[in-house]
Amino acid sequence: MKLRNPLTARRKRIAYADEYTFRVQLPRQLTGPLIQVAKRLLMAHVVLFTAVVIVYFDRDGYTDNAGGGVTLLESLYYVTVSLSTTGYGDIYPSSETARLLTTFAITPLRVLFLIILVGTSLEVLTERTRQQWRLSHWRSTVRDHIVIVGFGTKGRSAAETLLSAGATKDQIVVVDPSAKVIDAANADGFAGVVGDATRSSVLERARLDRARQIVIAPQRDDTAVLVTLTARQINKALNIVVAVREEENAPLLRQSGADSVVTSSGAAGRLLGLSLISPSAGQVMEDLIQQGEGLTLAERPVTKAEAGRSPRDCPDLVVAVIRGHRLLTYDHPEAAELQPLDRIVVIRRRHEEQPTPKLRKSDEDDTGELRTPPRMQPAKRSWHTPRDDLGQ
Repeated sequence: MKLRNPLTARRKRIAYADEYTFRVQLPRQLTGPLIQVAKRLLMAHVVLFTAVVIVYFDRDGYTDNAGGGVTLLESLYYVTVSLSTTGYGDIYPSSETARLLTTFAITPLRVLFLIILVGTSLEVLTERTRQQWRLSHWRSTVRDHIVIVGFGTKGRSAAETLLSAGATKDQIVVVDPSAKVIDAANADGFAGVVGDATRSSVLERARLDRARQIVIAPQRDDTAVLVTLTARQINKALNIVVAVREEENAPLLRQSGADSVVTSSGAAGRLLGLSLISPSAGQVMEDLIQQGEGLTLAERPVTKAEAGRSPRDCPDLVVAVIRGHRLLTYDHPEAAELQPLDRIVVIRRRHEEQPTPKLRKSDEDDTGELRTPPRMQPAKRSWHTPRDDLGQ
């Protein structure tokens, strides 16, 4: 009995997995069968009438065994039997010009006509080649995109928020281990990668080395930690935003390289508690985090007229000031006077909102890359001067 080499068997399994499991799927536009048949019939008629025009233009170079000249109807008859490869021989090219036209014009049109007729079979054969070309073109052109790991409720909501903020579907790549989820993402117009994001080969297929941001929203916190470590290893300058279920795992994710950590269960619990205490306040918070409707949070640079003034003098409601790599609360002592290079986070109405500006390194050194979000510096509070955490 012949024993198999375990290393060779493992390489074959990995190669099979990389080829059929961890694959990239680009969105496709599916058309109905009637539309496809109509398109092929239209192309066949275009080829047919093009050949008729060529033959009729040089009708004096063709001979009809029945006698007489070649009319338009006889040109149509000759082209029909010629393109269908029937060839009765009753009409044939007799002059040198007609034979040259038949060789270099009618023959290619005949081949094209046959290709259109059997297009359904050839489409199956050429689909893989076409997909490989699209995939190669996508890999060479995609850059500065956003990778979303996990396309469940959290991942889909993040994609919708990005789209409402001005991102395009071409700038978003979805990674999920479920092929059905990736099919749904392709139907929505997103490129997708099927595979486990904890493997570096999967993230490399999503071209994470060229990405500018990644949203990690898996179902398990341990998976989020592994994906964060892998992503940070591939791209050191990547902006990583992670969603976790338990707050105790947030420090671990920050140590793993995450720039922002959102506790989904804790945030939902706080919103539930706020809605119990004040249903109206809960609706306002829901409106703020719902991008594109009613009130919305936005970030913009400080204008020349606002520089040197207090945040309270701004036309928008200022909730935070970004200075360098720090995020200052509105009541922080250092945020009492706005500086020209500051950026402010404001609350504004939807109809007043302008396109959301990108979070760049600075206004002077603008490289087009997103910088790491600054950390919040909480203001020192005293129990003698309590305030409402929900407003000013």
